[in-house]
Amino acid sequence: MYVKKIKLFIHKLTHWEYWPFDVVYIPMYFVWFYFSAIARSFFFFNAANPRIKNAGFLMESKKEIYDIIPSAYIPKTLFFKLGTATDEILQAVNTSGITFPCIAKPDMGGKGRGVEKIYALKDIATYATKIKMDFLIQAFIPYPEEVGIFYCRMPNQADGFISGIVAKEFLIVKGDGHSTLTQLIEKDPRYHFQLSALQKIYGEGLNAILEKEEVKNLVPYGNHARGAKFIDVSHWADAAFTKTFDLICKDIPEFYFGRLDIMYSNYEDLMAGKNFSIVELNGAGSEPTHIYDPGHSLFFAWKEIARHFKILCAISIQNHKKGFPYLTVKEGLLMFKENRAVMKNLDQF
Repeated sequence: MYVKKIKLFIHKLTHWEYWPFDVVYIPMYFVWFYFSAIARSFFFFNAANPRIKNAGFLMESKKEIYDIIPSAYIPKTLFFKLGTATDEILQAVNTSGITFPCIAKPDMGGKGRGVEKIYALKDIATYATKIKMDFLIQAFIPYPEEVGIFYCRMPNQADGFISGIVAKEFLIVKGDGHSTLTQLIEKDPRYHFQLSALQKIYGEGLNAILEKEEVKNLVPYGNHARGAKFIDVSHWADAAFTKTFDLICKDIPEFYFGRLDIMYSNYEDLMAGKNFSIVELNGAGSEPTHIYDPGHSLFFAWKEIARHFKILCAISIQNHKKGFPYLTVKEGLLMFKENRAVMKNLDQF
């Protein structure tokens, strides 16, 4: 066990994608200060996406974002306020047409916190008692692939562009007929880092043995913090692909900067804008997650983050000139305070 811990520590130390967010972003704070000086506001981002609270930087409601996305692009979603009676929740799900499995997730949050795959009504009842905030029940998207598409459009320009695309490999193990799920997980450092979280989800189920060549998706959503492998496929953004998603993004009112996390059937359909569903739209707080491709250096990541800060600043300044406000210092500090409370809540989930 001690040797395994040492190996995992060395792996984490030598692979920056696992480093804490605050460590990776230390140089980026100075870059942010630079663009804040240009915009004359530390909280300039608020003007980037005028229809989204805080432009989607922090404390944005997923439900309110879904409300501005055309229904054809998103899965059926139900919203429940904290304190809604369990019987009312179960009745709403029963009559909605949402089938099992489905997805439950908090209305605010990030990095996969509080997201669960639900298999029965009793699981929804359990989730509703555990989650201490507003939450969503969402139809499970049947498509097998997931991608993150970073979209930007200058407010004074008719067309937007794609600044990065990341494909996601789920946390999937393949059986050999004799190893337990725990043993299969421990073979790959990326998976091993998730072991404690998976133990909370599966418990004794991790002692199960998969048949030879049998596969199991341990985490059915492509979140880097939950073990998904990110692969930079930004080269997909040719003229045809860009045109498809430029039209889609322009269907979302006053959306200029952010990342679409999308489930889709296959590359050809995705390029044509068919057989896909938007899992989430992330706004001004979006990371260009293609930086987490294991083949990229930390210097590449810093360059891409700085490039996106520059784009965000330019968009915000243009919208600000149209009358859309920046956050005041008081409002910005309150946003961070409220976000810390939300994250603390979700960490206790």
